[in-house]
Amino acid sequence: MPAIIDKIADALHLHAHKKEEHPTGESSSVQPTTEVANESKGPVFDNTKITVLFVLGGPGAGKGTQCANLVNDFGFCHLSAGDLLRAEQNRPGSEHGEMIRTYIKEGQVVPMEVTIKLLENAMRAALQEGREGEGWQGGKGRFLVDGFPRKMDQAVKFDEDVCEARAVLFFATTEEEMQKRLLKRAETSGREDDNIESIKKRFKVYQDQTMPVIEYYNKQTKVISVSYFSLLVLGMHSLLTHCVQIDATASIEEVHVNAKDLVAKLFSGEVTRNVTA
Repeated sequence: MPAIIDKIADALHLHAHKKEEHPTGESSSVQPTTEVANESKGPVFDNTKITVLFVLGGPGAGKGTQCANLVNDFGFCHLSAGDLLRAEQNRPGSEHGEMIRTYIKEGQVVPMEVTIKLLENAMRAALQEGREGEGWQGGKGRFLVDGFPRKMDQAVKFDEDVCEARAVLFFATTEEEMQKRLLKRAETSGREDDNIESIKKRFKVYQDQTMPVIEYYNKQTKVISVSYFSLLVLGMHSLLTHCVQIDATASIEEVHVNAKDLVAKLFSGEVTRNVTA
């Protein structure tokens, strides 16, 4: 589990009335997870300073593995929505713990207010760490948000209230390959949702609820997509003229090389629309 999760525990849960400065210079309360309402009238973070790349793909598509590589390449802060939710699920006294556990076990999407508040507070905590390196000077920051948004309402709400995403990294492969990876991971992961029943439910939720999110960002020319043939398998033919695609079924090293190249081009301005690689 990323160290950032441990570092943000206090900010998430223990200081409901403490005033802090946003990177934008505005004073606000750091609310505990139980207070998930967002009363802001615009994004909390300035997207001209804060870069958010959403990382999407089916269960077992290799999102976490490639995020770890891109953190080393570009100095991102990697925030896994799933890890944040599991940490909250296991936090003693959590108001939402049992609800999160039930949703995850059933392969369903946790209510967006909880997930978005966890992500917002995690971003704030990372910015307050005073990180060094490219992309973190002068109030700037770089975030890979892994496994989010999984539904259209999450995508719209995050863009409106937290920070407008710059692009989506979409890792795709066949359902057969994803199931094989997940069952292999189940041997050591200890995750409640790494079982065949939950996996099948997660595949259906992904197809029904997350693929429309990819279409939404594709229309905004923000999708850097990972795999040509798998989109054909999924029936997403319309994406092929718009997406940068890297075969997520290839070896970890090959996917990394291609993903690194495309993110570098995104930062340099060479990728300004959806492209097919």
